[in-house]
Amino acid sequence: MERKNKVLIIGGTGYLGQHLLQRLSQIKDTPFDLAFTHYSTSTPPQPLLDAIPHSLAFHVDLQSGEGFQAISRQFGQPHVVVNCAAISVPRACEKDPATAMSINVPRSLINWLSSFQERYTLLIHLSTDQVYEGVKSFYKEEDETVPVNVYGKSKVAAEQFIYKKCSNFAILRSSIIFGPQTISPVPKSLPIQWIDAVLSKGEQVEFFHDEFRCPVYVKDVVAIILSLTNIWISEHKQMQLLLNVGGPDRVSRVQMAEAVADIRGHNAALIKPVSSSSVDRGVISPADISMDISKLVQTLNIVPTSFKDGVKLTLENA
Repeated sequence: MERKNKVLIIGGTGYLGQHLLQRLSQIKDTPFDLAFTHYSTSTPPQPLLDAIPHSLAFHVDLQSGEGFQAISRQFGQPHVVVNCAAISVPRACEKDPATAMSINVPRSLINWLSSFQERYTLLIHLSTDQVYEGVKSFYKEEDETVPVNVYGKSKVAAEQFIYKKCSNFAILRSSIIFGPQTISPVPKSLPIQWIDAVLSKGEQVEFFHDEFRCPVYVKDVVAIILSLTNIWISEHKQMQLLLNVGGPDRVSRVQMAEAVADIRGHNAALIKPVSSSSVDRGVISPADISMDISKLVQTLNIVPTSFKDGVKLTLENA
């Protein structure tokens, strides 16, 4: 029997983590042994376990590192680790910067990986477009990182830590990730489903006209991670990669809402454009962190789904 390559998902019960586990487990004659970590509940949700029966689940505390030794004993050293775990709500990071830093900078994970003598593990780490200042359009990977909030600062600190401590990594600066709900529904509201729900009530809703992002369809992010995994396993060459991971379209919150209204047949007059400065969200938000994704397209030959097509695919499954 040929030994399978081991893939470990950190934060497997989160939104991206569940989509990734589902896709990896669906590959015919899967070449991977799968494991994932969870934290918020003592056991993972049953629907997720039912959907991925041949995976191992580990309860891990990223702040203390408790739980990693159990992975060493039962699963062994992974070939690929995908770090999806984070405190990703900017307001929550602003309220408790110390906790945000301790979880978003993956010290315990990287210290654990450093404990293995062999250096054959690739770390794929999810970062954010919020590392950019937001004062221009279409940021490139080499542009200076000037985060305006604690969330962005914690993610810059994470990137710097990875560069310093890891010999093989791929850092993915992701925009807003959207798409269908997960096998076991996540507690946070999903952007497209939320817009659809509020517009369906037939009441006027305010949306920002002056904040721009490049939302990315979740299955494209999964495809990017799978492509990097396959390259690493097949080529075994040193990888130190930084990629902007966004969709091909720069859209405001108003334009996001208009796309949903158009596809669902909601009354577009319900969408009231307002300035982001008119609302106190308890956190500074960058104005325009749209990203240039040409390096992603050239490196992996993956062209992400257009925003409108992604919304259609999302709402088909709603």
